[in-house]
Amino acid sequence: MRGEIFPVPGGRFEGERLSGVVLEGGSDWQEVREDAVILDVRLTLKTDDGAMIGMKYWGIRHASTQVLASLDRGERVSPADYYFRTTPSFETAAPQYDWLNRIVAVGIGDRRADGLVYSIFEVL
Repeated sequence: MRGEIFPVPGGRFEGERLSGVVLEGGSDWQEVREDAVILDVRLTLKTDDGAMIGMKYWGIRHASTQVLASLDRGERVSPADYYFRTTPSFETAAPQYDWLNRIVAVGIGDRRADGLVYSIFEVL
């Protein structure tokens, strides 16, 4: 087992109820085990209307040796071929996004050559 820490370079998020940018300066702590990678990530989101939202998530990624080798080579692998799930939570003082403070969410990750893509869903 080994630990790695990666800076989050920023990005963009888009959804039905909010959109904006992921600010540079977040961190992605990874515990690399033989059987999986455990993620502990902290980010700051800035919505298009200027609201600030703290986001953190715990997650796990595991796959067969062949799929991991393909991902490491930067090849496109369907998210259905490996397990990459997260449990995001949010914190904000922005009244228009206060609902984020009170939801349970799950995410499905997709590791691509040009970066990560997450689909995040509110559990109803």
